[in-house]
Amino acid sequence: MKNHFRTVTALSLIIVLFSSFYSMLFSQEMDFESYNPQSTLVVPENPVTRAKYPFVDIHSHQSNVNEELVAKLIREMDELNMATMVNLSGKRFSRNSDNNGAQEYMKAMIQQFNGQAPGRFIVFTNLSFNGFGNKEWKEKAVAELESDVKNGANGLKIYKSLGLNVKDVNGKRVPINHPDLDAIWAKCGELGIPVLIHAADPAPFWEPMDSNNERWLELKLRPNRKRGPDNPAPFEQIIAEQHAVFKKHKNTTFINAHMGWMANDLAKAGEHLDKYPNVNFGIAAVIAEFGRQPRAAKKFFIDYQDRILFGKDAYNKEEFYTYFRVLETEDEYFPYYKKYHAYWRMYGLGLPDEVLKKVYYKNALRIVPNMDKSLFPN
Repeated sequence: MKNHFRTVTALSLIIVLFSSFYSMLFSQEMDFESYNPQSTLVVPENPVTRAKYPFVDIHSHQSNVNEELVAKLIREMDELNMATMVNLSGKRFSRNSDNNGAQEYMKAMIQQFNGQAPGRFIVFTNLSFNGFGNKEWKEKAVAELESDVKNGANGLKIYKSLGLNVKDVNGKRVPINHPDLDAIWAKCGELGIPVLIHAADPAPFWEPMDSNNERWLELKLRPNRKRGPDNPAPFEQIIAEQHAVFKKHKNTTFINAHMGWMANDLAKAGEHLDKYPNVNFGIAAVIAEFGRQPRAAKKFFIDYQDRILFGKDAYNKEEFYTYFRVLETEDEYFPYYKKYHAYWRMYGLGLPDEVLKKVYYKNALRIVPNMDKSLFPN
């Protein structure tokens, strides 16, 4: 009986010890998203919640514009020192697919902006590709573009859907350099308005989703962003189509959104600007690339200070703080706000004042018509 009791006790002890070990072992397991240790590094910190100079956000998207929204935006813009917001979604969020309805939607938006906050908002128009491939599409699109500019639009925004999702009346993918679009690019040059164009997605979206892919976490969290090698065309092909437009339409000014996905290769980015003098870079959604190569990025900004425009993309007041801190300070090893964009830490560039002024507002004032220059210093 005593031996049996001892055996049971020993087994119970083993089970308890094993359970404790098992619990301790697996309590140390966590997924990549959860691992976010607090840094023990002690360095000077200079958070920035207000830009050093008034700035233009060349890349914003606003919908359902009404008095309440405009009042909220102006309040936050004043806190950020944002003098002018460029709303690229003139027609994007129109609930009416009819072209006339989309035009009325944009006209009402412009009237609301100008009536409530004169000079603080600039609106870009957008193209409708309904019926693309019909012989009358080109003529109608050009006429609508001219009408939009008369109604107050000051630029054209092209979404990444062109090259990825837009199809003609026969169901074929419409390449960015389709000949039927030549009249649009040329008309923008004649009207003196810039084209802000977003082509493709980051190249890693086309690459294998494995441990070598820097965008693995984003693709895990947003699986619909993953593309096959030819879905709907190779990354390199879509980008080449965009560059062909730049080359062909030298009299039209383009703003290559998200730096054309070249912020991770600044030598290539410099070659791009050297090759296409009618092209400028918008830095929306790529600030994390500069933050991990501060010395190279600072040199790039200085070398190409006349060709870079500040922009943020998805509007979130607090996220601007990271942009300001990267551009203005020389802080070290501070966090980015979206781990799935950048799991690395940021370092400040400490840009010279004259470069900051050009990036923040001077380049935008030169490129975008009808901006209120009185909102900015000389």
